[in-house]
Amino acid sequence: MKTLFEEIKASIKNNYNQDRSFWRPVLPWGGVFTIKAGRKAVSCTPLYVEIRLKNTCTIDGFLMLLYVILNENENFPRELSLHLGREFVDCFLYLMDTYSFTTVKLLWIWDKMEKQQYKSEVHKASLIIDLFGNEHDNFTKNLENLMSTIQESYCSNWRCPIRVQEDQQRTININPPQEIPHGNLIRLAVDELFCSKIELCEERGCGGLREFSQRVFCHGAPPFVVLNMQHWKSEDLAYVPYHLDLSDHKYLLEGATLFNKEEHHYSAAFQIDGHWMHYDGLR
Repeated sequence: MKTLFEEIKASIKNNYNQDRSFWRPVLPWGGVFTIKAGRKAVSCTPLYVEIRLKNTCTIDGFLMLLYVILNENENFPRELSLHLGREFVDCFLYLMDTYSFTTVKLLWIWDKMEKQQYKSEVHKASLIIDLFGNEHDNFTKNLENLMSTIQESYCSNWRCPIRVQEDQQRTININPPQEIPHGNLIRLAVDELFCSKIELCEERGCGGLREFSQRVFCHGAPPFVVLNMQHWKSEDLAYVPYHLDLSDHKYLLEGATLFNKEEHHYSAAFQIDGHWMHYDGLR
């Protein structure tokens, strides 16, 4: 039996350019996990008979991207194990390879998410877990040990109230520039966050110059980064660079998650063997 990743690659190779559709359901929206009682439990009433998952698109796209990059880059499983744990990475890959889609979602929910991050309720004999919300709260927020960065700054004025400052961020929020400059907007916005610079100190009554050092990752450069760009307009994202330099490290574009405001639904796009594929758990 082929793994899920082998099936996806085969679909790219075998289909015509005009029809690169994939016939097998890939991480479908939602999910049902049935709990099977053993012989000794026949006379007992189990607490739950099944677990139902709702609104899982807030984690589906990222789980799909994570699966693709772990298979596309042979060193990633080892590197990510340092951050996510070897047991989690091995179990995640096995469940995805074997099409155990509901179980892999439960793995993420119970291993990486906090209880207050999702809603749950008991309805008749089912436990219902609802992941309605946004991708940051349900996925990227749980990668803070990977994405944490820090930037130090020093003011030239000896009388500055807070001469030395540290700015630590747990996610990489890339905000659009206030003014529309010439050149690549995304690259300029990334440089604005990560590069060293000198600006007027904003401390009250200071008037000195504040020098910002280069922003660096708190735990070393991660094998992949997630750029949170939810404040950008779609027209400003018409061109996304394939290469980015972050804190003296080079990163290649592997994929993106997409948000449809009308449907309040997330999907994703990822690249395999030079071909782009669009993933949507509802379609």
